[in-house]
Amino acid sequence: MPRWYADQQTPEDETVVRVDGLTITGPDGRLLLENGGLALRTGRVTALTGPSGCGKTTLLRAVAGVLPPGAARTAGTVDVLGSDPFALPDAELRALRRHRLAYVGQDPGSGLNPRMKVRRLLAEVAVDRGPEALTALLDEVRLPTDGDLADRRPGGLSGGQQRRVALARALARRPTVLLLDEPTAGLDAHVRDEIGELLRHLAERHHIAIALSCHDAGLVRRLADDVVELRPRLTTSPAAVPAARSAEAAPADGPAVLSVTGLTAAFTHRGRRIPALHGIDFALPAGGSLGVVGASGSGKTTLMRTVVGLHRATGGTVALDGTALHVTATRRSREQRRRVQLIPQNPLGTLNPSRTVGAAIRRPLALHDRTPRAQRDERVLELLDHVGLPADFATRYPHELSGGQRQRASIARALAAEPDVLVCDEVTSALDADTAEAVMNLLDDLRTKRNLALVLISHDLRLVADRTATLLVLAEGHAVEHGPTSRLFSRPTHAATAALLGAMAPAD
Repeated sequence: MPRWYADQQTPEDETVVRVDGLTITGPDGRLLLENGGLALRTGRVTALTGPSGCGKTTLLRAVAGVLPPGAARTAGTVDVLGSDPFALPDAELRALRRHRLAYVGQDPGSGLNPRMKVRRLLAEVAVDRGPEALTALLDEVRLPTDGDLADRRPGGLSGGQQRRVALARALARRPTVLLLDEPTAGLDAHVRDEIGELLRHLAERHHIAIALSCHDAGLVRRLADDVVELRPRLTTSPAAVPAARSAEAAPADGPAVLSVTGLTAAFTHRGRRIPALHGIDFALPAGGSLGVVGASGSGKTTLMRTVVGLHRATGGTVALDGTALHVTATRRSREQRRRVQLIPQNPLGTLNPSRTVGAAIRRPLALHDRTPRAQRDERVLELLDHVGLPADFATRYPHELSGGQRQRASIARALAAEPDVLVCDEVTSALDADTAEAVMNLLDDLRTKRNLALVLISHDLRLVADRTATLLVLAEGHAVEHGPTSRLFSRPTHAATAALLGAMAPAD
């Protein structure tokens, strides 16, 4: 546990953040947060809960004095360590955020400089830049210290590893106030619980005031001293999906629409090739559903990026209806790219910040000519409705959306291409339970009605067990088990699968 904080550097149970009646509006007057309230005390963990879009991220960003472009406080007060962050001169606000307050956003990977190695990313903000202190930071967030991870760049890390590097950067500042937006999204159950234990330790031993937004009710119950529940401020339309479905995804028969044979991939470090995938095989028929699980860093995201051509394979083949695809997406035909769509784990890094949500969804409609020009605006609204977003979201930009809303917009954009294979990388990790259920119902409906082949990468093992017919278990880039989901969950034969099931949190 951390030893690089001076013990009891901050008085215990002191109120260091107080927010009263805070209202934030966007540039066009839309409410982003209404009458928000929050009190953070040293030594305590406060959880912000509520449905996607209720203002959790806006409230955390307001405490840090960082609002979306054009947004403004129209009512209420914010006091952080005796200062109003909205009234501080720029230099004093920067000093506050550098030395006493740290904020880790919901898409932390997009905030890591892609040119900097992990070691330098930590040293850039650390109070103690010595090698031992930097190694201790990696160890605290449960990242390996006996390999080359410290010398990798963000592009060579999994989504979960990027999230933990961002948390290490925040801890490197030794803050008094730590603000975390969905800090355990995209992490496996074991690492999630370890991060939770670390946050409890930091609060209790070093008297840090911690606030986090979280959709995981079980984690909130185990971790939080105080809970602030935010109410929805928008009326969102429910996703247009069937109310009933089978308890378990039924296996699909027929020839493979997507087949992967002997797939290998690697990362290059200092001119040396480091293997990342080792001879992966699987086949997925039209209408089939495949779950891909494994610990953080096991190769799940690398596998799917390689399948869609965003990471170059070093061996093996990826075939669509028996036709081998080029190893890079840019060398595949437009029709091949349309038929295999990826919904990434961190949509903020893939949604063009200069395009509205409507323009982002309309682009594949035009690019692949799936909808007549006169009907494209109507189709955009229909897709937004499918994922539970109101029509006026078509005019908004990505930075004006919460993490969960961006994820739903990303899903709508992928569906606009009418793919035959949809690869979903942690698509429900930023969604509240009701919205996640509605989105998965929509994908199930498309799978059965349109024969959509669905690949679901998730750390939520209950979701995988409920929604997929076959399962692929990865460990250190190897496929250690592959077979019917029900059998692998009930009778695992590999230690990696058993460990995942053993770390599964109790049902709420």
